[in-house]
Amino acid sequence: MSSMQGEGDGARWALVLGASSGTGAAIAEAVARTPGLDVFGVHRGRYVDSAVQVERDVRQTGRRWVPWQADASTPEAAEAGVEALRQVAGPRSVKLFVHSIAGASVGQFLTEGEDRLHARRIRRTFDTMAHSFVYWAQALVDGDMLAPEARLLGLQNPLDVTHLSNTGLISASKAALEMYVRHLAVELGPKGHRVNLLKFGTVMTPALKHVYSPEALARLEAAHSRMNPAGRMCTVEEVARFVTVLAGDDAAWFNGATIDFSGGMTLRLIDLVLNP
Repeated sequence: MSSMQGEGDGARWALVLGASSGTGAAIAEAVARTPGLDVFGVHRGRYVDSAVQVERDVRQTGRRWVPWQADASTPEAAEAGVEALRQVAGPRSVKLFVHSIAGASVGQFLTEGEDRLHARRIRRTFDTMAHSFVYWAQALVDGDMLAPEARLLGLQNPLDVTHLSNTGLISASKAALEMYVRHLAVELGPKGHRVNLLKFGTVMTPALKHVYSPEALARLEAAHSRMNPAGRMCTVEEVARFVTVLAGDDAAWFNGATIDFSGGMTLRLIDLVLNP
């Protein structure tokens, strides 16, 4: 776990968890351009080359990039990370917080063998996919780090309606995240802050490529092309551009919302079952 010292200058900052690759990386670069936020990017150090590219992209916009390597899923990491950010940016400097970390287990609850979702895997998945959103929100509030009208954003997927056989734990943790978002929206609303959840379909990321073989990825992409009315998968760049909208003044009335950005991905599920 690392930290850095610096002088805050009152600039607005984006705190992005999972900023070194995939959706988090795309969001970091996008919000550096619009609305022009400096980026404090938290990552585990797994995708070194990608992290270097994100740093290059953010700095090309003229904004600052401050990396912080840690396992962001624990309350201790949240407290230490917020303190490191405070040393760089000063109090009330975080305009946007994005929770874009993943570390979920797939499997089944009652099966035998390696696919069984035992207690350690359940705790780890919930800490990473759900509880950590609360840990970082608590640390930001306790550290007086939220700028006026700050936006806190979690990321969701359509697994709450697709019910794939080995993704029950992911679905459950994302359901918990949705409840956290709603309750935090109520608690932070009177202070002028907004807390929302952005639901989008499967996107091609390094993490996905790490889990699936090239052949499985090809089948996955083909299935999503059939499923989505647009005939293709969503991209991380499209998700990132919409996050810049949510960070702007025009989206200030969204609060406690689960925003569907799936492109209609689930609209043809029944049709595909009946007409495979």
